[in-house]
Amino acid sequence: MLLFALVFLITALITGTVRTLLVRHGVMDLPNARSSHAVPVPRGGGVGIVVVFLSAVIWILRSHGIPRGLGWALAGGGLAIGIVGFLDDRFKLAQWPRLMIHCLAAAWALWCLNATHPLQFSGGTPGFWVGRAVALVGLVWLTNLFNFMDGIDGLAAVEAVCVSAFGALLVANNGLLAEAQVSWLLAAASLGFLVWNWPPAKIFMGDAGSGFLGFSLGVLAVFSSKANPKLIWPWLILLAAFFVDATVTLLRRIVSRARWYESHRDHAYQHAAQAWGSHAKVTLTFAAINTIWLLPLACAALLYSAAAPVIAAIAVVPLVYLTFRFQGGRERSSSHAVLQD
Repeated sequence: MLLFALVFLITALITGTVRTLLVRHGVMDLPNARSSHAVPVPRGGGVGIVVVFLSAVIWILRSHGIPRGLGWALAGGGLAIGIVGFLDDRFKLAQWPRLMIHCLAAAWALWCLNATHPLQFSGGTPGFWVGRAVALVGLVWLTNLFNFMDGIDGLAAVEAVCVSAFGALLVANNGLLAEAQVSWLLAAASLGFLVWNWPPAKIFMGDAGSGFLGFSLGVLAVFSSKANPKLIWPWLILLAAFFVDATVTLLRRIVSRARWYESHRDHAYQHAAQAWGSHAKVTLTFAAINTIWLLPLACAALLYSAAAPVIAAIAVVPLVYLTFRFQGGRERSSSHAVLQD
């Protein structure tokens, strides 16, 4: 708890300092037709999350408090994700270089996992390569979908707090105390950033923070699920709110032949924020969905592992309905809506 409090406080302090520097140097996110904010806001505050969380991970790693594979996967891959995200926030990099770094970071994380459990990954069978390919795509997709879902104040930070905190509880309940500790620290860093990002946001995390959060949660899910395969479904259920909105929106844009690879504000959560005239209401709704709906189902999937796929389907169905209900993936008027909380 002391380490949790320290990570929370240091992240909040560093984020405030980063905000001052970004404003001083004019690194601002200016409103445009695809924005969900009405005034310039400094962008790139996720650097605070990256620096504090990785520092805590390395400190614990040096004291042998977590498995080396997990520590190096987060430190190496997370640092790469954070750097390329910050460069994109500052200079707007092309899509393919960013995607290549995301793939390399995911491959590095999986290599660290193999190094941690070499005997369980021997043989090079077809199933081995299919599993690695699925894990690689999953990590890359999770890294990017957090970026896609970071479009209104507080949403990505609240999701990271909920998923990492609830994931820590489930992982600790299965005896994986090292993974649980790391997950708690990620929740603490996200909460420290949320102090500045709560609607109306005083700073945006940018790609540096959103991609890093998605990648880190993915690594935690992969490592803990390797130690206990029953944990994969609870992790997927906890992440379902973001998975469903991002995936359904992307597929609908592809089907409608929209330029799906370009920035937009056609996600269901963005339509909901526009319809309700509030970022805070949507962010609190996601927090409620995670707490009241997804957490109990994740616990049920862990207790009744044989029925976990069915429980996951039950978790996803109403989320798919809500995504269609708020027209996720359907283009709306490009007029800029001023949202005040």
